[in-house]
Amino acid sequence: MQCLQIYGKMWRKAVCSIPPYRPFSSSSATDIQTLYSFLQPSIFALKTNEQSKQPQDSTNSQTKTLTEEQKTTLQTTLEKSLLTHNTDEAWKSFKALTTCCTVPNMPLTNSLITHLSSLQDTQNLKRAFASVVFVIEKDPKLLSFETVTTLLNSMNCANTAAPAFALIKCMFRNRYFVPFGLWGNMLVDVSRKSGSLIAFLRVFEECCRIAIDEKLNYMKPDLAACNAALECCCCELESVSDAEKVVATMSVLGVRPDESSFGFLSYLFALKGLEKKIDELEKLMVEFGFSNKRVFFNSLIGAYVKSGKIDSVSTTVLRSLREGNGKEWIFSDETHCEVVKGYLQNGAMKSLASLIIEAQKLESPMLEVDKSIGYGIISACINLGLADKAHSILDEMNAQSGSVGLGVYVPILKAYSKEHRTAEATQLVMDIGNSGLQLDAGMYDMLVEASMTSQDFQSAFTLFRDMRDARILDLKGSYLTIMTGLMENQRPELMAAFLDEVVEDPRIEVKTHDWNSIIHAFCKAGRLEDARRTFRRMTFLQFEPNDQTYLSLINGFVTAEKYFSVLMLWNEIKRKISGGKEKGINFDHNLVDAFLYALVKGGFFDAVMQVVEKSQEMKIFVDKWRYKQAFMEKHKKLKVSKLRRRSFRKMEALIAFKNWAGLNA
Repeated sequence: MQCLQIYGKMWRKAVCSIPPYRPFSSSSATDIQTLYSFLQPSIFALKTNEQSKQPQDSTNSQTKTLTEEQKTTLQTTLEKSLLTHNTDEAWKSFKALTTCCTVPNMPLTNSLITHLSSLQDTQNLKRAFASVVFVIEKDPKLLSFETVTTLLNSMNCANTAAPAFALIKCMFRNRYFVPFGLWGNMLVDVSRKSGSLIAFLRVFEECCRIAIDEKLNYMKPDLAACNAALECCCCELESVSDAEKVVATMSVLGVRPDESSFGFLSYLFALKGLEKKIDELEKLMVEFGFSNKRVFFNSLIGAYVKSGKIDSVSTTVLRSLREGNGKEWIFSDETHCEVVKGYLQNGAMKSLASLIIEAQKLESPMLEVDKSIGYGIISACINLGLADKAHSILDEMNAQSGSVGLGVYVPILKAYSKEHRTAEATQLVMDIGNSGLQLDAGMYDMLVEASMTSQDFQSAFTLFRDMRDARILDLKGSYLTIMTGLMENQRPELMAAFLDEVVEDPRIEVKTHDWNSIIHAFCKAGRLEDARRTFRRMTFLQFEPNDQTYLSLINGFVTAEKYFSVLMLWNEIKRKISGGKEKGINFDHNLVDAFLYALVKGGFFDAVMQVVEKSQEMKIFVDKWRYKQAFMEKHKKLKVSKLRRRSFRKMEALIAFKNWAGLNA
């Protein structure tokens, strides 16, 4: 109790005078209209003034009575209808009972309302609402808390605020008190969906009165509800007196405030220009042991921006950095956006640039880039669709001869990358390097990828050179991005020039497959001389060609009908195999097939039989039919007698091939 008294005394210091409780107001005309539109077509129609003025005995004379047998029959029908999910029949039975002022037993009544609430359509939600109101007014003991909660949750899902509030008011009016914890947060949620917390504030006030006057602890709103009420008073109504009343109520109920509670109050006091109250509030935060002022400062800035007090915004931002020793990033994305809009709407771009410059002086050198004030403000410009304004702020900072940190550059680079403005991004990277700052590998990788996607190869090369000059250790990602992009865009000449430039860099692991990619691309494009040149360069740098290297060259030579070049390749491989240097070469079926087909086409039968001999030695299966076809297409008229006169060796090779291929027959 003593702790509670101390707490109450401390919390009351934030207010001056507390007005008396406002009585709980009845539904306004707008509330009734909204509720009635929800209920139409009416189920239990709201009574008009004329209907309410009818004599009592006239109403009683119209009331029907049911015999016990009829009641039992209707309740049985109702129960069976619920079991078979025959909603309309169940509702018909319930109406027949209630028309005669009879309420079904408790299990049946709750089952019906729960069933109607679960169907998630407006018509049955209206039925559930009307049923609950009827039961509360007739005999609330028949209604379980769980049933009411189910209905309210369904209303929340359907975003029907007016009936939800009408139901709570009906409960209060009939002294049917469901614990606040079962419905309070739901009511806050449905209020936010409707765009206003005012209706919740009135229910909150009445609920607090009930909790205090009736001494019902379970009706006491929790901290989240109290903060919602404060939010309404401070941000929506902007009423100091209403806010102080909520504070006083929290004190009486013993609800301890949190950072959000102080944040709402600080927003209101800053908006109203009550600087002394802000000072008192800040002292009170210390007494409560709140050392994190993130919410407090964000709220102050939001209020100063709204009231157009730009100087106060700057003062608050810089003060927060001083108090955090430049290490703590305490502003939300929403706050940064508010700051940007506030400054730009007041035509204060120069002041905004100055704010970033001064903030950078207070920020720790060890602060992460994305946690700086500059990063937050420039990112806010980008997120608001003001990328050009972001660059204008950068230009203004340079004009003021201020130091520009990476936090300012990085969001602009990201925006340029996303918009594929790669040339501008590359120029900005050069400016960053000239200023003595250095980007990380991840940022370079992102920019290189954007450049390759945009087919801006020159920017990609420039960025990669800058990476190397900046002594970035991890170059693999950007290297692979460039090589893959050039391959996909069929630019082997650029691949060759790029590879030649970086091949001696120890940070880049160039392998045989990189050269193979270039050779394959040249051969595919019919640029065989370039392929040969790349092959020679590859071997000169002591990269061992493998089977893929030779396959690409063979296919290229066959397409151009340069069979003699294939013979030269075979002689090279033959030397390697004979000398036991087949390292890297997988002399498999594919390579055998490629050589045989090309050499048969070229008429080099001596070499053909050498390949056959090697394949037999290595037990590689060869399909002879393919080479029979190649021979018949190219050498059908070739006679052995003609070869005998020219070259005995060629004749022997031809005879051996025809015997092997089965062509003598």
